Amino acid sequence: MEKNQEDSTKKHIIVVGAGPGGLTTAMLLGARGFKVTLLEKADRVGGRSAALDLNGYKFDTGPTFLMMKWLLDEVFEEAGRKSSDYLDFVKLEPMYRLQFADKCIEPTTDRTSMLKQLNEIFPGNEKGYWEFLEREQERFEKMTPCFQRDYTSLIKYLSMDLLKALPYLSFGKSVMDVLGGYFNEEELKLAFTFQSKYLGMSAWECPGAFAMLPFVEHVYGVYHTQGGLSEISEAMARVCREHHVDLRLNAPVKQLILAGRDVQGVELESGERIMGDETILNADFGYAMENLVPPGVLKKYTPEKLERLDYSCSTYMLYLGLDTVYDLPHHTIFFARDYRQNIEDIFQNKRLSSEISFYIRNASITDPGLAPKGHSAVYVLVPVPNLTGETKWSSEKEPFRERLMEALETRAGMKNLRSHIREEAVLTPEDWEGMNVYQGATFNLSHKLSQMLYFRPRNKFEELGHCYLVGGGTHPGSGLPTIYESGRIAANLICRQHRVPFVSKNKQV
Repeated sequence: MEKNQEDSTKKHIIVVGAGPGGLTTAMLLGARGFKVTLLEKADRVGGRSAALDLNGYKFDTGPTFLMMKWLLDEVFEEAGRKSSDYLDFVKLEPMYRLQFADKCIEPTTDRTSMLKQLNEIFPGNEKGYWEFLEREQERFEKMTPCFQRDYTSLIKYLSMDLLKALPYLSFGKSVMDVLGGYFNEEELKLAFTFQSKYLGMSAWECPGAFAMLPFVEHVYGVYHTQGGLSEISEAMARVCREHHVDLRLNAPVKQLILAGRDVQGVELESGERIMGDETILNADFGYAMENLVPPGVLKKYTPEKLERLDYSCSTYMLYLGLDTVYDLPHHTIFFARDYRQNIEDIFQNKRLSSEISFYIRNASITDPGLAPKGHSAVYVLVPVPNLTGETKWSSEKEPFRERLMEALETRAGMKNLRSHIREEAVLTPEDWEGMNVYQGATFNLSHKLSQMLYFRPRNKFEELGHCYLVGGGTHPGSGLPTIYESGRIAANLICRQHRVPFVSKNKQV
């Protein structure tokens, strides 16, 4: 608790963007008594996590995996609510199927089942599995405080938490290098490294510290929320309204209102001006810096410097409303035969591969309410280069769709797929850019070491006063759990700034 409490109701907080980060912050600050205005350009909440409805078929636009569920539970609890009162959680076992050219594995939190699969499919790797669980638990315990801290200053960065974590950062090693210390077969290493895609990075480039991501899955599991993960954003919006947050849809922000380098409020596209004591940006980072900040103000993140930063890959998205239900698991990932070449094409060569890897979510087998009875809502994601490459999606969109349809029918066994399509939508990297995603990089800034922790755009934004950042482009990074954490960090910082008492399970801010 802080002393000399100010009356939080006198402080007006503006939140730009009702994605998961903005919703988290608004929910917490509303619960703590602040006056909060939450502005969303779309006609629904969620941002890249919003629902997509196609005439009775419902899809998640973006994220479909919920891991580290306890973080979501915590932010609801800190807002005075229970997540289970708003959401119907289903733990998926097995978590997903990983399909290689000649074999597949279905990872699970059930140790007996996991060891049986390893013995049958990758014999001789059982000892490495136990070592993976033991060592990555140590890494996770040491690294978690670093991801939960704020990095508003160099002193905050050079903390005892960081010193304790240094031996676990695996400097100079990639996630693939780290997993090579546990397993000796390439496909098995891939089964524990594909999670780097959650960060929009190659497993051969993603910092070794992120080897703890598969550990979190294998210990704590992966969840679905009935109705889709978009229901999480809808639930947060309900809590916001219960705490008297002024949630305004169809309210796009044109630019920040500045006095010198201090943010005083926002101007909407409609011309309306809203003034506040603090402003929180939940917009895509690159887009916000280029479009919401008046020209000539920024020094660290000028348009030229933004271009020199490293960004994640993009995604080609296919949403299919089908009049049948295919016999596929809830989540399946299909690896290209030459997976490394596929990854190099995406991240280094910035071109489309001759053979693609792709992910299918067949959620209707778990959640039949997503489609009419006997039908299914199928979500397909293909990692592709962001728009720093030379692919012209205006001409490539249809040919790539045909390649993907062929792969779905042959490699995924979705026979006669085209004849079962009743509704369809496609998003290319250019479409993502049209949705205010800088360079079409759907996972935001990459997570290389020089763009992490203190070196990532900070939650209390270093370039502008009275301005905070939440979402995938700030600390701790992209992915739903870390985005929720960014929202909590920002809310806690604002409470400390205004000496407003709060109770939080994140003790680092």
